[in-house]
Amino acid sequence: MGPKHPIADLPCWEIRVYWLLSIGSHLHSFYQLHRFSKEYEDGLGREFELQKGFLIWGFKKDPTDFEWSFWSDWAKKSLLWTLLGHAVISRLASILIPQRRVAVLTAYGVLAAWSTLGARGVGVVVLHTCLSFTVAQLRRPALSWTCALLLLASLHVGALEDLQRDWYETEAEYYLLLFSVAVCCLRSISYSLEHCWRPLEAGSFTRFCWLAAYTFYHPLFYNGPIVNFQDFTQQMQRPNGSAAKPDMLPFLASAARICTWWGVAETMIHLMYMHAVQSNETYLQILPPWALGGLALALVQFFYVKYLVLFGVPSLLVRLDGLEPPRLPRCVSIMYSFTGMWRHFDVGLYHWLIRYIYIPTGGSHHGPLWKMLSTALAFGFVCYWHGGHDYLQNWALMNWLGVTVENGLKAFLSSPLIFPCIERCLSAPMRRRAQAFLSAFSTAMLILSNLVFLGGNHVGRIFWKRVFIQGWSTSAVPTLVFLYCFAQVGLEWDRKQQ
Repeated sequence: MGPKHPIADLPCWEIRVYWLLSIGSHLHSFYQLHRFSKEYEDGLGREFELQKGFLIWGFKKDPTDFEWSFWSDWAKKSLLWTLLGHAVISRLASILIPQRRVAVLTAYGVLAAWSTLGARGVGVVVLHTCLSFTVAQLRRPALSWTCALLLLASLHVGALEDLQRDWYETEAEYYLLLFSVAVCCLRSISYSLEHCWRPLEAGSFTRFCWLAAYTFYHPLFYNGPIVNFQDFTQQMQRPNGSAAKPDMLPFLASAARICTWWGVAETMIHLMYMHAVQSNETYLQILPPWALGGLALALVQFFYVKYLVLFGVPSLLVRLDGLEPPRLPRCVSIMYSFTGMWRHFDVGLYHWLIRYIYIPTGGSHHGPLWKMLSTALAFGFVCYWHGGHDYLQNWALMNWLGVTVENGLKAFLSSPLIFPCIERCLSAPMRRRAQAFLSAFSTAMLILSNLVFLGGNHVGRIFWKRVFIQGWSTSAVPTLVFLYCFAQVGLEWDRKQQ
């Protein structure tokens, strides 16, 4: 059950049953949610202003997922054009002036940010960057962290928020600045700590230029994914790597996949009004059991597909530049543990947390208590970075407890005293079935924590009450059976990756 014990194979017929039940439960629950959405379409339309659909004739569109609507509007307004411009400029610079390519991309990144954030917005980013750079020269990690946390805190100072809102005509422009600065704070922390540990062998001006190039690298500027400073500089400095002719067939295949994911996301919000439904407690209370399950699956699946697009587009351009972006998120329906969710969903953020928080604070090298503390600090920072609201605190606590319990149970079952007994009593296939059984409970809590993150405390509370309190004798058991099948599919996926 630990990393030294590979996942056992199961009979083909059994795996097919798990796949059938997993796919069937998804489709049936989505269909029930679709029926509910159509039945209450008029009420949802009046309350949440459903938009006229454009992807599927005769269906309206649920616009209430803020993040998807926000980035879709900005993509149509300017971001797709500036990203296309980056690809053209990068390619021309690679061919004509490869030795000045980084400087050209930095200048383009600043101009592209200027076009959307304005002079004052770019000034805020430059101010944060300069302060972080100055403090980093002292080479004291504690000071760099203090500076970073204070800069993050400044994003939520009421007077500064009001001042920055006055710079723009719309809330969308202010939020674009807010998101950009928050992501740039992660880059500043990465640079500062790398400089404290292993500074670049260059003068101060050159180091600042590299920080500027890292900060204003346009494909990753607004939303990530996160690439740490060391990886960015090493890959950018690879000789002739960036000027290599890209293989167009994989590029076109990746672009086609991104378009497909975009189509899937748009189809979901045309057929199922999951974001509107989850925003109204009355609808959450009257949803039929299958539709309630469909709502949970639709919310987490949409979040997954959304980030395939939001991370997929910039990752495509990053690869054109000869860099290696973090892997795209893994499907949430085959995630069967809190640890796996963090390791395989936002891979860039996971590596960032491991490198800059988990390992420096002790990690697993100083015993279980230090491991718990390091994990708590990582989750605490993620909560703080997202804004620190009460539902985020609950989400972070649930994830910390989930990871801690999983690690503790794994260590206990894999210990020299316990595992030989399990090995004698259970065959390898039965151990895998036992693991999937335990994972079903973990997956239930994982989905619940994600519902809190996506919808707030009220959504998590209602799901917990309806499924595990009121429905302990009716809904809970079927739910765990289907989650057991999901876990088996995930285990099979991991087995084939071994």
